Amino acid sequence: MIKWFKSGSPWIWVTAGAVSISLVAVLGLLLLIGYKGLSYFWPSPVYQFDIDVTGKTQTVIGELYDSKAIPLQQLREAGVDVSQLSEPVEMRYLIKTGNRERSGSDFITVLNSQIKQQKIADNIAVVDRETNGKFYGYPMAIIADGVRNNMDFLPEALAEASSVRKELKTLQSVEVADANWHLEKLRLEKRQLALKGKLTPEEQSRIERDELNYNTIYKNIENRLFALQAQLDSASLLLRDSQGKTITVPMSQVLDIWYPNNLTFVEKFQHWGSEVYKFLTEAPREANTEGGVFPAIFGTVFMVLLMSVMVTPLGVLAAIYLHEYAGNNSFTKLIRVAVINLAGVPSIVYGVFGLGFFVYMVGGTIDDVFFSAQLPTPTFGTPGILWSALTLAIMTLPVVIVSTEEGLSRIPSSIRNGSLALGATQAETLWRIVLPMASPAIMTGLILAVARAAGEVAPLMLVGVVKMAPTLPVDAHFPFVHLDRKFMHLGYHIYDVAFQSPNVEAARPLVYATSFLLVTVIVSLNLTAIGIRNHLREKFRALEQ
Repeated sequence: MIKWFKSGSPWIWVTAGAVSISLVAVLGLLLLIGYKGLSYFWPSPVYQFDIDVTGKTQTVIGELYDSKAIPLQQLREAGVDVSQLSEPVEMRYLIKTGNRERSGSDFITVLNSQIKQQKIADNIAVVDRETNGKFYGYPMAIIADGVRNNMDFLPEALAEASSVRKELKTLQSVEVADANWHLEKLRLEKRQLALKGKLTPEEQSRIERDELNYNTIYKNIENRLFALQAQLDSASLLLRDSQGKTITVPMSQVLDIWYPNNLTFVEKFQHWGSEVYKFLTEAPREANTEGGVFPAIFGTVFMVLLMSVMVTPLGVLAAIYLHEYAGNNSFTKLIRVAVINLAGVPSIVYGVFGLGFFVYMVGGTIDDVFFSAQLPTPTFGTPGILWSALTLAIMTLPVVIVSTEEGLSRIPSSIRNGSLALGATQAETLWRIVLPMASPAIMTGLILAVARAAGEVAPLMLVGVVKMAPTLPVDAHFPFVHLDRKFMHLGYHIYDVAFQSPNVEAARPLVYATSFLLVTVIVSLNLTAIGIRNHLREKFRALEQ
């Protein structure tokens, strides 16, 4: 046994076991998050409950959302009459009833002893709405232009409403935005000419004519918007709720409708795929508790790519100087110690630095020099995606420097000397020999930088991320990429939905879904970088040999 311990074999097994446990824990966590998140989009069965509360029976329609065993002592302390209960615990159910505008809440909590009858609700429909969440009821008819139609008209009404809604969004996001952009440009041009003392009567007359022209265009677009909205409001859906009351839901509010209890497994799977697609491609609604997360996906990926473009040249140049040009003296040793220590600085400190230096100092100076016509409204002197990317680039810079320098140190000096002996300069040797051989190490540093930066939230809260961004940082107006705009981020979206949501229970599954999506995005970015690194290793393997 002593001999076996001295051989080192036990430590190999302990290490292997620790790695295995870590992998199982990580995979288990990912599977849990994925299951909790993706199961939210599966069409759950809807039940009809007959509930007796304080001797009064009422009918409730909804989904079984959650259940929990509650000790009788806890119920007794909460003032619940438990004299009729014999078991030591009682099941408590959370039922999602929807119909928020009628009851003020999407959920009710009932005890198992209060449920007198539970059965599948036949022909119940779930209506996904623009506001107020989902509605559970029995469709009765479609009212279109004052004419009552049976439910066979529903697919046509949904298709027409979807078409009109898309046209409305296109008008608002393209034509209205274009008219506003031109009007703002004219206003800034007029103010800039006035500040320079060059606003002649001819220039003022020209600007006023252009403003009148775009105001006319804007008015025509506004009339079209009103006409489309009136067309959308001309149809409505009649439903009967659990209490037997007839409810009218305008088709402008109806996004989708399905009958969960009537779907086959294949139809449920198709519906699940459709809901996941909507989650990935639509913008959020209802204080981020409904809708999709596309702006957050776009903001996360765009910010990480922008950060990568900034941090890679800076980190590589710093590492080249430290390893290839700087002497091994006290100053360079101090720099290396500082770089290593910077890697351990809390991320919120970088956020404060970014706010003070990049936003207020650099951004404020840019506004004074180039955007004086827009002051006091700041352009770059306010948090935005550029400052977020720069802040994360500074935060991850030590990782890239250390990784690149490690790669440079692995390249034998004989290769450098051979290149120099053949007549190449030091710069040519670096560019054609050393850097290609060190490129896998550079990609390793970039992978580590992306892995850290993509999940950061604390610094972004100070330098650019917001709960809801009205527009993406990219559009059809020059300069097409607007680095001064604020953006949405998956990490901050998770924080907002989990801790700032007005409807916590409804938002909880979205926390899991968005968390799983964030992990997927980070893994995808890392796998892309790993693929590039492996390609570079194969490409320059001949140089190493």
